[in-house]
Formats: sequence, structure tokens, C-alpha cells
Amino acid sequence: MENTKCECGHNNPVGTALCEYCGKPLDEGGQKNRPLEMRYEGKARRSQTRTTSLVDRVWRFFSSVKVAVWLIVITLLLAVPGTFLPQENMVARPEVFYAQEYGAFGDLYYRLGLSNVYESPLFIALLSMIGISLVVCSLDRVIPLYKALKNQQTTKNIQFIQRQRVSCSQPMTEAEKSVMLDRLAEKLSRKRYRVSREGDSILAEKGRFSRWGPYINHIGLILFLLGVLLRFLVPGWYLDETVSIREGEVKKLPGVDYYLKNEQAKVEFYDQDEMPEGSEQSMVKEWKTEAVLYEKDPQTDKLQKVNEGSIVVNHPMKYGDLLLYQADFNTVTDAIVLDVKDKKTKETVGNFKVDLNNPQEKYRLDNGVEINILNYFPDFVMEGNQPTTKSENPNRPAFVFAVDSPKLDKPERSWLISGTDLDGIHQNNRYEIDLKNLETVHVSGLMVRIDKSLPIIFIGAGISVIGLAMGFFWYHRRVWLRWKEGTLYLGAHTNKNWFGLRRELEQVTEEADMPLQFTPQQK
Repeated sequence: MENTKCECGHNNPVGTALCEYCGKPLDEGGQKNRPLEMRYEGKARRSQTRTTSLVDRVWRFFSSVKVAVWLIVITLLLAVPGTFLPQENMVARPEVFYAQEYGAFGDLYYRLGLSNVYESPLFIALLSMIGISLVVCSLDRVIPLYKALKNQQTTKNIQFIQRQRVSCSQPMTEAEKSVMLDRLAEKLSRKRYRVSREGDSILAEKGRFSRWGPYINHIGLILFLLGVLLRFLVPGWYLDETVSIREGEVKKLPGVDYYLKNEQAKVEFYDQDEMPEGSEQSMVKEWKTEAVLYEKDPQTDKLQKVNEGSIVVNHPMKYGDLLLYQADFNTVTDAIVLDVKDKKTKETVGNFKVDLNNPQEKYRLDNGVEINILNYFPDFVMEGNQPTTKSENPNRPAFVFAVDSPKLDKPERSWLISGTDLDGIHQNNRYEIDLKNLETVHVSGLMVRIDKSLPIIFIGAGISVIGLAMGFFWYHRRVWLRWKEGTLYLGAHTNKNWFGLRRELEQVTEEADMPLQFTPQQK
């Protein structure tokens, strides 16, 4: 069994590098002239002393800084391809979008799952492992550090003092030592050190709180990661969808059990006197939607009004955790009126109105003429010589009609594609279908958002900034003084800014009429 008892009589835990009581180095293996490693005050960490059970091995794995760095690197490498092309939550019909917009590369990008990389199980698992690593790394180090700093003794072993990175010794008689120790204690106090004295020993310390900066930063990062993970792991905590609602339409909002009615969509332009000089083109001043929010009663299945008001850019409608932002405004074709002409008699048989959002299957005109819609493509496009639609929005409507009448032996088939002249393929048809009129409607594009994790993310970010400030702008400095057998020994340690510590000690000793020169020691 390893002997961890110090010559001062204190029994130290296995793995301790410096005696917890006097600071004497223990079992250094030939490194007796090197400055002491003071990172964790020589305390044994759990990951270094317990390695037998499965829990110990898992703890040791996640307590490794190298493992944490590799996890971060792997996560970053996985995240980079996600920036090449838009993610799935930003596009409609991803199975079609990537191949159509980016060709073979886009199709491969989609098939490899890179189009949804930030919500993939692997990415979420990596974020979780980084969070676990932060927790374990922090606990593995902060607990022994806290115990060491809380229980540190004023009187230290001479070897401990001499082997500090900043140290020196000065011959001094017993008659001089009391006066000199008093002077040094007073001067250190004026430098805002907290001074404790025990016999012929002094411990001066300031800025201990800065040692907790990295761990407070870790707490903030853990909260930040927790907030991000809650978005993906807890249903209802995060929603970021878009919806387009026509004037007068009641539509269910995506991802929530609410319905919204667009009472009125308005656009306001700048007046001419508000425009820059020489500008002739009108500029939009404000988009605005007057809306009513409904919730369905589960018992009666009827919609009940829960909120109403205006939705303006940067001024969303709020209801509970739900936010509705004005994101877009458009005027679209809502319906078309079509004329049916008899090419033989050159007379108009009649007309019919087609609602582009909800077309009927059959229309009856005078004289027994009947029009059936065989196919309807709201956003027409050709893919592989086959007609299809890119979206459900009527951006480029196309129809396949079947026209039947008593004057025909069999129904005629006619195509009507927005922006395309198809007279050549219909030259043998008796009936011709032409556009007579368009009916437009204002459409509001809204963002539907819920983010319950945002306060956690902001709190985590704030705590992290506080931890960074504590670690960067303040220093933990300690000075040990001990007189023994005609010599005054002085040693000092800081977690950063060694030059500043040396300069401060030179000022203190000079003011105490014991000028000393502190030169850096080579490790």
C-alpha cells in the first residue's frame, strides 16, 4: 500500500502530490529542483485515483481535457457541412428542392442527411457528450481545488516556499525578524492582500475568487448547451415555422393547436416628402396584419377567440409562449376567370371562375358544355419529362381540362399553363379556353415561433461572460513568508501575470526597507 504520510504527521489521500497541511512535495521521482505544479494545489483528483469500476472509467474518460477538445473538434467538423446549403427547415419539399436547385451535389447532400445535420441524433449526442464532459471536468477539478484553498495553512514547509516559481531567501537575525515581518504584513495589506499570521509565518492572499472564473464559465456553457438541447429533446419547447395566410382566410398554425384569421393585410408606403431626394421608386414603410387568434374547444370542436390585434414587423402578436412575427407581404392571384370559346362559330360559350386554392372538379356552362379538371399543378414545373408542382402555392398554376358538350363525339383535352402559349397543341380542338380576368388577394407571410429555452440560453451566456471576466481581469496571488534558523524565506504564486507579481513584490520589499530582486526561474 502506498505510504502517503508526510513528515509533519499528516495522512494524505492516495495520489496527493503536495502535503495538504504543510505543502511538502511527496514522491516526486527525481524532479526535486523543478518549480512545483500548483494547478490544483497538488490535490489528488478522482479521475487519477479511482480506475477500477465502470463508473470510474467513464468518469476518467469524460474528465480528460483531450477528450473534450476532440469532441468539440468533431462537432465543429460535423457542423461545417450544414452551412453549405440551406437546412430542411428553411425549404419546402426538401426531397425535391435539393436535386432541383443544386443538381447531383444537392441530391447527395440530402441523401447523406447533411440537410438536417443540426437536428440529427449524432449531432445532438455530440452536444450531450460535450455537456457531460464539462460537468465531469469541472467537478473533477473544482472540488479538490476548493478543499485545498479552503483548508490551506499559514505555515508551509521550506521546500514548498523555495520551489515556488517566484522565491528568494534573505539572512535575518531573530531580533530583526519580528519588525520585518510586521512591515511586510503591513505593506502587503496596503496592496489589498488578506494577511494571516501564525508565529514566524505569514500567508498573504488576494483575488481567490478569480480561480472560480473558469468553473463559472463552465456552468454558463452547461446551461447554454442545456437550453440548446431542450429545443430538440422536449416537444413544444421550440418552434420556428412559417405560414402564409390570405386575407379573410382562417388557417391552422403549423406545430401548434391554434388557428389564425387574417382579417386584413395592409402595406404602407413612404410619402413623397419622406423619400430621399431623386428617388422615384416607392418604398415600403410598414407591413401590417390585423389578425384574430383562435383555439379549438376539444369538447365542442368550435373555434374560440383567445387574442386579436395587429402584427407589425418587429412587433409580434404574443399569446403565452407563442409569437407571431410579420415576415413577408405579397399580392397573389386568388382566382382566375376563364372564357370558353367555340372556334367554329367564334362565339363565347360562357365563362367560369376557378378558385386556385380550392378548385372544383366540374364546371357546367350554358348549352350543355361541361368542363372537368383532370389535373391541377399549383406551382407547375417539369421533372424528368413529367409535370409536377414545386409547392402548394399557386405561383404558376397549370391545368389539364376535359371539355365535353353535345356537339362533341368525345371530350377534348386542353392544357392551360400560366405564361405559356399552347395554341399549337390545341389547333384541332373545337373549344378554346382563354384567360379573361384575374382576382388578387393580399397574403401575409408570418413566422410562428416558440422558444421556451431562450431564457436558459441567455442566462447561461450571461453567466459564461461573468466567468470569463473573472478569469481574465483578476489574478489569484499568494505570498508565503517564513523565518527559520536565521533565514527569511519568501515564495509567491499567481495563476497568471507573473511579471506583475514580481514587480509588486519588489515594490513591497522596497517599501519595507528590504529591497529584493525577483528574477524568473527556469523550469
